[in-house]
Amino acid sequence: MEFKDLDPILHNELRLKIMAALDSLDDADFVYLKGLTKATSGNLSVQLTNLEEAGYIKVARSGEGRGSHTVCRITSRGARALRDYQNALLSYFSQK
Repeated sequence: MEFKDLDPILHNELRLKIMAALDSLDDADFVYLKGLTKATSGNLSVQLTNLEEAGYIKVARSGEGRGSHTVCRITSRGARALRDYQNALLSYFSQK
């Protein structure tokens, strides 16, 4: 029996929720992701930064302060990483 490694960036509940949401959408703004994931603003912001630094999402910010707007989109690298993660996780349950 051999287990595939799980991507440590995606092996986090909030980051996985974000990636799953973005995988099914063209893009999503911060407020939508916050409501969907039930995350705090601070935690969501940190996890978006982690995903952006990994190259898994692109984050576009406009405005400043209370009038700012943040929109996120999954990258092709992020989509591939998510598929690889799904396949690796599925392999854990198909071991004989």
